[in-house]
Amino acid sequence: MSSNMDYTSSNKQFTFDVNKSPLFKKDKNNFINVLGIKQLNTLQNVSLLDIFLSKSNVVEPHYHQNAAELVYCISGAATVSLLNPYTKKIQNYPITPGQVANIPQGWWHYEIATVDNTHLLAIFDAPTPEVILGSDILKFTPSNIMAHTYCMDENQWKEAIAPVQPSTYIGPPKGCKRAKEKSSKQHSQHKNTQEYQYYPYPTPYPFHYNYPCGPIPFS
Repeated sequence: MSSNMDYTSSNKQFTFDVNKSPLFKKDKNNFINVLGIKQLNTLQNVSLLDIFLSKSNVVEPHYHQNAAELVYCISGAATVSLLNPYTKKIQNYPITPGQVANIPQGWWHYEIATVDNTHLLAIFDAPTPEVILGSDILKFTPSNIMAHTYCMDENQWKEAIAPVQPSTYIGPPKGCKRAKEKSSKQHSQHKNTQEYQYYPYPTPYPFHYNYPCGPIPFS
């Protein structure tokens, strides 16, 4: 195999402890470690994420703009879900130890642990696993643009995404609490709604535009 890398150089690294390279930590059971060329400088077209999840925790919806991803289950069990851009359908692939799921470059996807103590290895065909997270898209796209695009009142949009934390990585976030549904009488009047306890995040968007289409009523 040809390479322009000088493997005789004294600064070349051939080993690394991924446990010392955290990308994100929600708690002691839900965290992600990363290995890329910044951590191990002899890597070429490969990198990885070492993912630990407890039951019902989700690696949030996202896509990798620079790499395809192979998800290998080391222990536990998870479902890898991806949006096929050609069929416009979500495809779900349960995996257990020794099984893999392949995600083509740029495809929207997410992973959810179905048992505790799930350990996944995500392998990429790029020296750095770049990512666009769903939470960042929701929080950093100007609220006036999103509201206008989908014919919503801007305040309605802001209220809907208020609980979303940028760079969530693993959800639901710590401290997440969902209130029980209202009384049966209220539930019958609002059968499609639920109350949530929100933890507001200050929005960076100062725009307050109203559009003629008006708000979309909740049914």
